Amino acid sequence: MDKRKVIYYTDERNDEFSVAEITPKKIDGDWVYVHHSRFKRFTHFFWYRVVATPIAFAFVKTVFGQVTKGAGKFRRHKNDGYFLYGNHTQDIADAFIPNVINFPKTNYIIVHPNNVSMPALGRVTPSLGALPLPEGVEAYRNFKEAIETRIAEGHCVVVYPEAHIWPYYTGIRPFPDTSFSYPAKLGAPVYCFTNTYRKRAFFKHPRIVTVVDGPFYPDMDKPLRERRRELRDRVYKTMCKRAELSNHVQIKYIRKGEAK
Repeated sequence: MDKRKVIYYTDERNDEFSVAEITPKKIDGDWVYVHHSRFKRFTHFFWYRVVATPIAFAFVKTVFGQVTKGAGKFRRHKNDGYFLYGNHTQDIADAFIPNVINFPKTNYIIVHPNNVSMPALGRVTPSLGALPLPEGVEAYRNFKEAIETRIAEGHCVVVYPEAHIWPYYTGIRPFPDTSFSYPAKLGAPVYCFTNTYRKRAFFKHPRIVTVVDGPFYPDMDKPLRERRRELRDRVYKTMCKRAELSNHVQIKYIRKGEAK
């Protein structure tokens, strides 16, 4: 459990407050995002369904008493590929919650290279659906093709547009519209989820109440830049409204220079 009570920040978009210290590997053109062998398909099934999914449910339900509101909205696109955006406020739970709220959908999560660089777990995370951010033109081409493949297969691609972890933060940090290029180009549906924090008596951890909204659709009659901006704005405003449902502050965030 994060024992910090106050965190001072300077930049809402770029400050990182995860306690993990990992040296990320370079994700270049040699990185394979989509495997086609039977063995790789089996390892994905084993790690994702047999191992990770039960752990995900057990962890978020036991540690945080997590509940989901609005999960029924996913039914409209239960057989379609879609994008899912969420606020980034936990290190472990954020890897698990998408798999809980839209079960039995298969999720592929866009992650920092740190997530595939851990000594042991880093070898498993790709089988769990991790899509590490690329470095270089060739790597980006492979990354983009992987996203398109997973959407075409009817899966979900999860994005944390805030990019950096702010543990237990109860607001929504401003994020750019760049990550909305994917659904804007593909014309794919977009959902969002907002993890809110509620006070619980007799527990160290507050309850996480996850609120699902959507689907949102890009206006394919408008230019790409305009439709990705519109998608971002609709999702951002929705998440900001949902974030107001939090009634517990586990860690107080104060901008440097504003502290008394």
